[in-house]
Amino acid sequence: MDQSTTFALFGDSATTMLSVLVFLATGTLAFAVMIGVRAREAVRRRAARVSIDDGMSGANRRALRYSGIRAAQKLIDYTTRHYSSVDGDNVKILRRRLMQAGVYSPHGAACFFIARGSCAVALGIATFFVLPMLGFSGKAPFWLFIMSGGVLGYLAPSLYLDRRIARRRLEHQAGFPDFMDLLVVCADAGLSMEAALDRVGRELGDSYPSLAANIHMANLEIRAGRTVTEALEHLGDRLGLEEARSFATLIQQSDELGSSISDALRVYSDDMRHKRLSRAEEKAYSLPAKLSLPMMICIFPVLFVVILCPVIVRMVTGNW
Repeated sequence: MDQSTTFALFGDSATTMLSVLVFLATGTLAFAVMIGVRAREAVRRRAARVSIDDGMSGANRRALRYSGIRAAQKLIDYTTRHYSSVDGDNVKILRRRLMQAGVYSPHGAACFFIARGSCAVALGIATFFVLPMLGFSGKAPFWLFIMSGGVLGYLAPSLYLDRRIARRRLEHQAGFPDFMDLLVVCADAGLSMEAALDRVGRELGDSYPSLAANIHMANLEIRAGRTVTEALEHLGDRLGLEEARSFATLIQQSDELGSSISDALRVYSDDMRHKRLSRAEEKAYSLPAKLSLPMMICIFPVLFVVILCPVIVRMVTGNW
Protein backbone atom coordinates (compact mmCIF):
# COMPACT_ATOMS: atom_id res chain seq x y z
CA MET A 1 0.00 0.00 0.00
CA ASP A 2 1.63 3.28 -1.14
CA GLN A 3 1.24 6.83 0.23
CA SER A 4 -1.55 7.79 -2.15
CA THR A 5 -3.64 4.81 -1.07
CA THR A 6 -3.14 5.65 2.65
CA PHE A 7 -4.15 9.25 2.05
CA ALA A 8 -7.20 8.03 0.17
CA LEU A 9 -8.25 5.88 3.15
CA PHE A 10 -7.58 8.33 6.02
CA GLY A 11 -7.21 11.74 4.41
CA ASP A 12 -10.92 12.47 4.36
CA SER A 13 -11.40 11.44 8.02
CA ALA A 14 -8.31 13.06 9.55
CA THR A 15 -10.41 15.56 11.50
CA THR A 16 -12.66 12.80 12.80
CA MET A 17 -9.70 10.70 13.92
CA LEU A 18 -8.20 13.66 15.74
CA SER A 19 -11.49 14.35 17.51
CA VAL A 20 -11.76 10.70 18.58
CA LEU A 21 -8.21 10.70 19.98
CA VAL A 22 -8.84 13.95 21.89
CA PHE A 23 -12.09 12.53 23.31
CA LEU A 24 -10.40 9.30 24.42
CA ALA A 25 -7.55 11.19 26.07
CA THR A 26 -9.94 13.53 27.91
CA GLY A 27 -12.18 10.65 29.04
CA THR A 28 -9.20 8.64 30.27
CA LEU A 29 -7.89 11.63 32.27
CA ALA A 30 -11.30 12.35 33.81
CA PHE A 31 -11.76 8.69 34.71
CA ALA A 32 -8.35 8.56 36.38
CA VAL A 33 -9.07 11.74 38.38
CA MET A 34 -12.44 10.34 39.50
CA ILE A 35 -10.86 7.08 40.66
CA GLY A 36 -8.22 8.99 42.59
CA VAL A 37 -10.80 11.20 44.32
CA ARG A 38 -12.97 8.22 45.27
CA ALA A 39 -10.00 6.29 46.64
CA ARG A 40 -8.92 9.28 48.71
CA GLU A 41 -12.44 9.73 50.08
CA ALA A 42 -12.66 6.03 51.00
CA VAL A 43 -9.33 6.22 52.83
CA ARG A 44 -10.48 9.32 54.70
CA ARG A 45 -13.72 7.65 55.83
CA ARG A 46 -11.87 4.55 57.03
CA ALA A 47 -9.38 6.66 58.94
CA ALA A 48 -12.24 8.58 60.56
CA ARG A 49 -13.84 5.32 61.72
CA VAL A 50 -10.60 4.00 63.19
CA SER A 51 -10.11 6.80 65.71
CA ILE A 52 -11.28 10.29 66.39
CA ASP A 53 -7.67 11.43 66.37
CA ASP A 54 -7.19 10.38 62.75
CA GLY A 55 -10.20 12.39 61.60
CA MET A 56 -9.17 15.69 63.20
CA SER A 57 -6.59 18.14 62.06
CA GLY A 58 -4.28 20.11 64.29
CA ALA A 59 -6.68 23.04 64.39
CA ASN A 60 -9.57 20.80 65.44
CA ARG A 61 -7.43 19.20 68.13
CA ARG A 62 -7.05 22.62 69.70
CA ALA A 63 -10.82 23.21 69.62
CA LEU A 64 -12.83 23.37 72.84
CA ARG A 65 -15.19 20.58 71.78
CA TYR A 66 -12.37 18.17 71.13
CA SER A 67 -10.71 19.05 74.45
CA GLY A 68 -13.97 18.47 76.29
CA ILE A 69 -14.50 15.10 74.63
CA ARG A 70 -10.97 13.99 75.47
CA ALA A 71 -11.28 15.18 79.08
CA ALA A 72 -14.61 13.38 79.54
CA GLN A 73 -13.18 10.21 77.99
CA LYS A 74 -10.16 10.30 80.30
CA LEU A 75 -12.42 10.83 83.32
CA ILE A 76 -14.66 7.91 82.34
CA ASP A 77 -11.66 5.64 81.69
CA TYR A 78 -10.07 6.54 85.04
CA THR A 79 -13.32 5.97 86.93
CA THR A 80 -13.91 2.70 85.10
CA ARG A 81 -10.43 1.42 85.99
CA HIS A 82 -10.96 2.44 89.60
CA TYR A 83 -14.31 0.71 90.01
CA SER A 84 -13.30 -2.32 87.91
CA SER A 85 -10.71 -3.20 90.55
CA VAL A 86 -13.30 -2.84 93.33
CA ASP A 87 -15.17 -6.08 93.98
CA GLY A 88 -17.37 -4.98 96.86
CA ASP A 89 -20.97 -5.92 97.44
CA ASN A 90 -22.22 -2.41 96.73
CA VAL A 91 -20.55 -2.31 93.32
CA LYS A 92 -21.98 -5.73 92.47
CA ILE A 93 -25.45 -4.58 93.45
CA LEU A 94 -25.01 -1.43 91.36
CA ARG A 95 -23.94 -3.43 88.30
CA ARG A 96 -26.93 -5.71 88.73
CA ARG A 97 -29.24 -2.71 88.93
CA LEU A 98 -27.66 -1.22 85.82
CA MET A 99 -28.25 -4.48 83.94
CA GLN A 100 -31.86 -4.55 85.09
CA ALA A 101 -32.22 -0.96 83.89
CA GLY A 102 -30.86 -1.88 80.44
CA VAL A 103 -27.37 -0.37 80.82
CA TYR A 104 -24.93 -3.03 79.61
CA SER A 105 -21.93 -0.80 78.93
CA PRO A 106 -18.73 -1.58 80.88
CA HIS A 107 -18.55 2.15 81.66
CA GLY A 108 -22.01 2.11 83.27
CA ALA A 109 -20.83 2.19 86.89
CA ALA A 110 -18.32 4.96 86.15
CA CYS A 111 -20.94 7.07 84.37
CA PHE A 112 -23.35 6.54 87.28
CA PHE A 113 -20.88 7.82 89.88
CA ILE A 114 -19.86 10.73 87.66
CA ALA A 115 -23.52 11.65 87.13
CA ARG A 116 -24.18 11.43 90.85
CA GLY A 117 -21.34 13.81 91.72
CA SER A 118 -22.13 16.18 88.86
CA CYS A 119 -25.83 16.40 89.76
CA ALA A 120 -25.02 17.05 93.44
CA VAL A 121 -22.63 19.88 92.60
CA ALA A 122 -24.84 21.36 89.86
CA LEU A 123 -28.01 21.35 91.95
CA GLY A 124 -26.18 22.79 94.96
CA ILE A 125 -24.76 25.65 92.85
CA ALA A 126 -28.16 26.25 91.24
CA THR A 127 -29.77 26.43 94.68
CA PHE A 128 -27.07 28.88 95.81
CA PHE A 129 -27.90 31.28 92.96
CA VAL A 130 -31.69 30.82 92.96
CA LEU A 131 -32.37 31.29 96.67
CA PRO A 132 -31.22 34.96 96.77
CA MET A 133 -33.70 35.71 93.99
CA LEU A 134 -36.47 34.30 96.20
CA GLY A 135 -35.47 36.39 99.21
CA PHE A 136 -33.67 33.74 101.26
CA SER A 137 -30.29 35.44 101.21
CA GLY A 138 -28.66 35.77 104.63
CA LYS A 139 -31.31 33.77 106.47
CA ALA A 140 -30.71 30.73 108.64
CA PRO A 141 -32.25 28.11 106.30
CA PHE A 142 -30.12 29.34 103.39
CA TRP A 143 -27.31 26.78 103.79
CA LEU A 144 -29.80 24.12 104.79
CA PHE A 145 -31.57 24.54 101.44
CA ILE A 146 -28.23 24.35 99.63
CA MET A 147 -27.34 21.12 101.43
CA SER A 148 -30.79 19.73 100.65
CA GLY A 149 -30.30 20.59 96.97
CA GLY A 150 -26.93 18.81 96.95
CA VAL A 151 -28.42 15.74 98.61
CA LEU A 152 -31.31 15.73 96.13
CA GLY A 153 -28.87 15.95 93.22
CA TYR A 154 -26.84 13.13 94.76
CA LEU A 155 -29.93 10.92 94.96
CA ALA A 156 -31.38 11.91 91.56
CA PRO A 157 -29.47 9.27 89.49
CA SER A 158 -30.53 6.52 91.92
CA LEU A 159 -34.14 7.63 91.74
CA TYR A 160 -34.00 7.70 87.94
CA LEU A 161 -32.41 4.24 87.92
CA ASP A 162 -35.10 2.85 90.24
CA ARG A 163 -37.85 4.31 88.08
CA ARG A 164 -36.33 2.85 84.93
CA ILE A 165 -35.95 -0.57 86.59
CA ALA A 166 -39.58 -0.49 87.73
CA ARG A 167 -40.81 0.43 84.24
CA ARG A 168 -38.81 -2.35 82.58
CA ARG A 169 -39.86 -4.84 85.27
CA LEU A 170 -43.50 -4.11 84.54
CA GLU A 171 -42.85 -4.79 80.86
CA HIS A 172 -41.05 -8.04 81.66
CA GLN A 173 -43.79 -9.10 84.05
CA ALA A 174 -46.47 -8.45 81.44
CA GLY A 175 -44.61 -10.27 78.67
CA PHE A 176 -43.33 -13.29 80.58
CA PRO A 177 -46.63 -15.29 80.35
CA ASP A 178 -46.66 -14.74 76.58
CA PHE A 179 -43.04 -15.86 76.51
CA MET A 180 -43.99 -19.08 78.31
CA ASP A 181 -46.98 -19.72 76.00
CA LEU A 182 -44.77 -19.37 72.92
CA LEU A 183 -42.17 -21.66 74.47
CA VAL A 184 -44.87 -24.30 74.98
CA VAL A 185 -45.90 -24.00 71.31
CA CYS A 186 -42.28 -24.32 70.17
CA ALA A 187 -41.68 -27.30 72.48
CA ASP A 188 -44.79 -29.05 71.16
CA ALA A 189 -43.54 -28.43 67.62
CA GLY A 190 -40.34 -30.34 68.43
CA LEU A 191 -37.86 -27.48 68.68
CA SER A 192 -34.99 -27.63 71.11
CA MET A 193 -34.67 -25.11 73.92
CA GLU A 194 -32.02 -23.10 72.05
CA ALA A 195 -34.08 -22.95 68.87
CA ALA A 196 -37.24 -22.16 70.85
CA LEU A 197 -35.55 -19.25 72.66
CA ASP A 198 -34.29 -17.86 69.36
CA ARG A 199 -37.71 -18.13 67.74
CA VAL A 200 -39.60 -16.66 70.69
CA GLY A 201 -37.12 -13.78 70.99
CA ARG A 202 -37.77 -12.82 67.37
CA GLU A 203 -41.54 -13.07 67.83
CA LEU A 204 -41.59 -10.84 70.94
CA GLY A 205 -39.42 -8.11 69.40
CA ASP A 206 -42.34 -5.82 68.49
CA SER A 207 -44.49 -6.29 71.61
CA TYR A 208 -41.82 -6.46 74.31
CA PRO A 209 -38.50 -5.12 72.97
CA SER A 210 -36.68 -5.21 76.32
CA LEU A 211 -37.66 -8.81 77.00
CA ALA A 212 -36.70 -9.79 73.45
CA ALA A 213 -33.28 -8.14 73.86
CA ASN A 214 -32.60 -10.09 77.05
CA ILE A 215 -33.67 -13.34 75.38
CA HIS A 216 -31.32 -12.57 72.50
CA MET A 217 -28.46 -12.09 74.98
CA ALA A 218 -29.30 -15.47 76.52
CA ASN A 219 -29.06 -17.01 73.04
CA LEU A 220 -25.67 -15.39 72.54
CA GLU A 221 -24.47 -16.81 75.86
CA ILE A 222 -25.58 -20.29 74.80
CA ARG A 223 -23.76 -19.94 71.48
CA ALA A 224 -20.66 -18.77 73.33
CA GLY A 225 -20.53 -22.03 75.30
CA ARG A 226 -22.65 -21.56 78.39
CA THR A 227 -25.20 -24.16 79.34
CA VAL A 228 -28.91 -23.47 78.99
CA THR A 229 -29.33 -23.41 82.77
CA GLU A 230 -26.61 -20.81 83.28
CA ALA A 231 -27.96 -18.65 80.45
CA LEU A 232 -31.47 -18.78 81.94
CA GLU A 233 -30.14 -17.92 85.40
CA HIS A 234 -28.41 -14.86 83.95
CA LEU A 235 -31.64 -14.04 82.12
CA GLY A 236 -33.50 -14.10 85.43
CA ASP A 237 -30.91 -11.78 87.02
CA ARG A 238 -31.21 -9.30 84.16
CA LEU A 239 -35.00 -9.37 84.18
CA GLY A 240 -35.23 -9.05 87.96
CA LEU A 241 -38.24 -11.40 88.14
CA GLU A 242 -38.75 -14.29 90.51
CA GLU A 243 -40.73 -16.01 87.76
CA ALA A 244 -37.68 -16.02 85.50
CA ARG A 245 -35.46 -17.44 88.25
CA SER A 246 -38.05 -20.11 88.98
CA PHE A 247 -38.17 -20.91 85.27
CA ALA A 248 -34.38 -21.45 85.23
CA THR A 249 -34.69 -23.76 88.25
CA LEU A 250 -37.52 -25.64 86.51
CA ILE A 251 -35.44 -26.26 83.39
CA GLN A 252 -32.47 -27.39 85.50
CA GLN A 253 -34.56 -29.86 87.51
CA SER A 254 -36.27 -31.19 84.39
CA ASP A 255 -32.88 -31.74 82.79
CA GLU A 256 -31.43 -33.46 85.85
CA LEU A 257 -34.46 -35.67 86.54
CA GLY A 258 -35.07 -36.50 82.89
CA SER A 259 -38.72 -35.44 82.91
CA SER A 260 -40.59 -34.00 79.95
CA ILE A 261 -39.73 -30.36 79.39
CA SER A 262 -42.94 -29.85 77.38
CA ASP A 263 -45.14 -30.94 80.28
CA ALA A 264 -43.17 -28.81 82.74
CA LEU A 265 -43.42 -25.78 80.45
CA ARG A 266 -47.16 -26.31 80.00
CA VAL A 267 -47.79 -26.46 83.75
CA TYR A 268 -45.59 -23.43 84.41
CA SER A 269 -47.26 -21.52 81.58
CA ASP A 270 -50.68 -22.13 83.11
CA ASP A 271 -49.34 -20.91 86.44
CA MET A 272 -48.01 -17.73 84.82
CA ARG A 273 -51.32 -17.11 83.12
CA HIS A 274 -53.20 -17.52 86.41
CA LYS A 275 -50.80 -15.13 88.12
CA ARG A 276 -51.38 -12.50 85.46
CA LEU A 277 -55.15 -12.92 85.84
CA SER A 278 -54.78 -12.64 89.61
CA ARG A 279 -52.83 -9.39 89.27
CA ALA A 280 -55.52 -7.99 86.97
CA GLU A 281 -58.26 -8.96 89.44
CA GLU A 282 -56.29 -7.43 92.29
CA LYS A 283 -56.05 -4.13 90.42
CA ALA A 284 -59.76 -4.26 89.62
CA TYR A 285 -60.74 -4.93 93.25
CA SER A 286 -58.50 -2.13 94.55
CA LEU A 287 -59.99 0.41 92.14
CA PRO A 288 -63.03 1.37 94.30
CA ALA A 289 -60.80 2.05 97.30
CA LYS A 290 -58.49 4.19 95.19
CA LEU A 291 -61.42 6.13 93.72
CA SER A 292 -62.96 6.91 97.09
CA LEU A 293 -60.51 9.71 97.93
CA PRO A 294 -60.84 11.55 94.56
CA MET A 295 -64.62 11.25 94.84
CA MET A 296 -64.62 12.71 98.33
CA ILE A 297 -62.37 15.60 97.34
CA CYS A 298 -63.65 16.42 93.85
CA ILE A 299 -67.20 15.12 93.44
CA PHE A 300 -68.97 15.33 96.83
CA PRO A 301 -68.27 19.06 97.41
CA VAL A 302 -69.71 19.85 94.00
CA LEU A 303 -72.82 17.81 94.80
CA PHE A 304 -73.25 19.61 98.11
CA VAL A 305 -72.98 22.99 96.41
CA VAL A 306 -75.50 22.02 93.72
CA ILE A 307 -77.95 20.67 96.29
CA LEU A 308 -77.64 23.41 98.92
CA CYS A 309 -77.19 26.41 96.63
CA PRO A 310 -80.97 26.90 95.97
CA VAL A 311 -81.69 26.60 99.69
CA ILE A 312 -79.03 29.18 100.57
CA VAL A 313 -80.34 31.56 97.89
CA ARG A 314 -83.86 31.26 99.24
CA MET A 315 -82.67 31.83 102.78
CA VAL A 316 -80.73 34.95 101.78
CA THR A 317 -83.52 36.45 99.69
CA GLY A 318 -86.32 35.40 102.08
CA ASN A 319 -88.32 34.01 99.18
CA TRP A 320 -89.68 30.73 100.53
